[in-house]
Amino acid sequence: MKRWKMRKMLARFIQMPHSMIVLGIDPGYGRCGFAVIQDDGHNCHCITHGVITTKKESTFSERYLEIANDLKELMRKHAPDMLVIEELFFEKNVKTGLRVAEVRGMIIYLATELGVGVVEVKPTEVKMALTGYGRADKRQMQEMVKTIFGFRDIPKPDDAADAVAIAWTGAKKARYA
Repeated sequence: MKRWKMRKMLARFIQMPHSMIVLGIDPGYGRCGFAVIQDDGHNCHCITHGVITTKKESTFSERYLEIANDLKELMRKHAPDMLVIEELFFEKNVKTGLRVAEVRGMIIYLATELGVGVVEVKPTEVKMALTGYGRADKRQMQEMVKTIFGFRDIPKPDDAADAVAIAWTGAKKARYA
């Protein structure tokens, strides 16, 4: 290997944090999935996962505020090195798509304001990273999350399992990009 290539590889390794805390988000306004994982470069383990649920009777402003406050608390408690959020895929219901896009924007703003780097991943990237197949179904994805993290059961609800997958994909993307 040429000397300059070796130096470049070593410089990249030295800059890379040996252990990263990653907050994964599956955005939504009724249920917003989240997962906090730790990636040491060899192994990942899940610190916590779940969903932020808002009431249907609440206004969208109240729902956004509740999500923002809960995410702020998560970020302050776990001090993530980065936030990974799923990109919005085309929604059949435009109104729903716009509301989810608003939530995404708020989350990205919040992370940036708190000094947390943001990585966006496409749904097909997550599927490809976990299963090697960009059109994997939800069950295949959930089984891989269960296997990778050694969970006894698949995380519930689905939004939490998706957030774990998103966090893992973002961590790998950041390490090997």
